[in-house]
Amino acid sequence: MTPHRKPFTNSRDLRGTIRRQPAVFTVYLVLRLIVAAILVSSILRGEYESAFICLLVLVLFMLPFFIQQNFGIELPSALEIIILLFIFAAEILGELECYFITYPHWDTILHTTTGFLCAATGFAMIDILNRNSRIKFTLSPVYVALAAFCFSMTVGVLWEFFEFGMDRLFSMDMQKDTVIGSVTSVMLDPTNSNTPVTIDGITSVAVNGRELGVGGYLDIGLYDTMADLFVNFIGAAIFSTIGYFYIKHRGKGKLAKAFIPTLADTCEQTEPAVPDEQAADEQKHGPSPQ
Repeated sequence: MTPHRKPFTNSRDLRGTIRRQPAVFTVYLVLRLIVAAILVSSILRGEYESAFICLLVLVLFMLPFFIQQNFGIELPSALEIIILLFIFAAEILGELECYFITYPHWDTILHTTTGFLCAATGFAMIDILNRNSRIKFTLSPVYVALAAFCFSMTVGVLWEFFEFGMDRLFSMDMQKDTVIGSVTSVMLDPTNSNTPVTIDGITSVAVNGRELGVGGYLDIGLYDTMADLFVNFIGAAIFSTIGYFYIKHRGKGKLAKAFIPTLADTCEQTEPAVPDEQAADEQKHGPSPQ
């Protein structure tokens, strides 16, 4: 006889989440109070753009719970805490507190984390389908890890497209500039023979007769974009490697389990369903001999 299971919806309410993930709720509550205080302060100072960012962050904080509530996906506590801290670090610290300017490597850290999180998302989507008995395909660990890696890199590229579009259309300078001391370009070749010409030791640049005063040549976004994609690559590669061993040695290793989302009721996905006629027969006559 198939054991009775409680409806999954009963275990997904807010109080159930608090009991199962107290650390997540503590981080969520502390960050939410901080953002709420900044929101009130921004409104009182008339900084309505900052207030809008705070409201956006408060909405994003609810995203992990919304996913678990509506899609039946269980996010590990470690992964959920990383997501909450990432949102806070990117929007509140990065944008409002100007950490992107104050700390040069802040953007690099966040893009590395993005690569990691996106790989986790792509990996989870494929792995959940791969383990579903109603879907008739099975993928190798290498393929799942590679697909997760490619998913993460695709998201990273699309984000760079978004940054470029915002810079071109609204002059937002999301692709931060880099000061460099040398340039190489075929456009500097006076013979027009496609020969690269290098200018070294650049210490000052004037535009329309005005000295920029940045101490070198101002690269407009290329270095920033490539650095973002490279650290996204690192984050995606790290998680894809973790995911590979997670599938290769299913059920072993605490590191992978701390970051990989799963279906909340995994037993329904991994156990084959018992046909109604067979279940009724077993209930009446007992289990059939093997």
